[in-house]
Amino acid sequence: MGEDVIVAEGLVKRFGKVDAVNGVDLSVPAGTVMGVLGPNGAGKTTTVRMLTTLLRPDGGRAVVGGHDVVAEPDAVRTIIGLSGQYAAVDEYLTGRENLAMFGRLYHLSKRDASARADELLERFRLDEAADRPAKTYSGGMRRRLDLAAALVVRPRIIFLDEPTTGLDPRGRMGMWEVIRDLVRDGATLLLTTQYLEEADELADEIAIIDHGRVIARGTSDQLKAQVGGERVQFTVPSPALVPKASAAVLDVTGETPEIDTETSTVSAPVREGTRSLVAVVNALDRLGIEAHDVGLRRPTLDEVFLALTGRKAEDGAVER
Repeated sequence: MGEDVIVAEGLVKRFGKVDAVNGVDLSVPAGTVMGVLGPNGAGKTTTVRMLTTLLRPDGGRAVVGGHDVVAEPDAVRTIIGLSGQYAAVDEYLTGRENLAMFGRLYHLSKRDASARADELLERFRLDEAADRPAKTYSGGMRRRLDLAAALVVRPRIIFLDEPTTGLDPRGRMGMWEVIRDLVRDGATLLLTTQYLEEADELADEIAIIDHGRVIARGTSDQLKAQVGGERVQFTVPSPALVPKASAAVLDVTGETPEIDTETSTVSAPVREGTRSLVAVVNALDRLGIEAHDVGLRRPTLDEVFLALTGRKAEDGAVER
């Protein structure tokens, strides 16, 4: 990892009496992916807008690529790419015309803009639809076109604000491959998302934002370690057996188990790994409960998020 190319120190943004961002600190080393997680309304988009010069901070400072976002906004804009929550393409222009237009806005010659458009259309598997109006594109195709537009001038610092929102699983995985390709090419990415598995897949480091503040930061493994090590988990064949099974787990582990009522699944953190697992199985056996899918597993990022914020990532108000 290289030096930090995105730095935020105590960023603040207020809208009337609402503190949308209330002292965010971030640093992203060159050539890495920073995943910013948070529920709707947590301040993710507002933070991105300040880092990309679209909003002026009310407090703190931010430096992107060595340039202060307030003192040198034009310099910042020349070195970054931004793909927002909603595709910014013109739906009445074709894919080719959209990319060529962005090239001309970046002061590329007509010839260079056209050549770069062709290159990006092929890279993002849009060449067959290049001469169709963007309004005929699927949601996934529009997202790819929007990201392609952000890459017209080959920026080394890229901001992706919830790039896979609204995509089906196939489209999401396709976008993940595009993002991995950008990282392999040496780009630095700041990625906001509500999808915890997305951060797990793509991010070198994760920052969790809630109520306008960074409340936790670290690698996926480090964050998972904050809510304990391994967990014992099993499923009982009938919902009627869940109370007995839960009581047995509490007795063995000393921890109140979590229960999925839809699947009759019981889980709880354990301190002694396999030894605790064997003790739970024996306790269930004494009660005559035949559990299924019994095993140990590590915490998920969903559980980390719930433990830290008290709510799920998709909960909350509309993002600001």
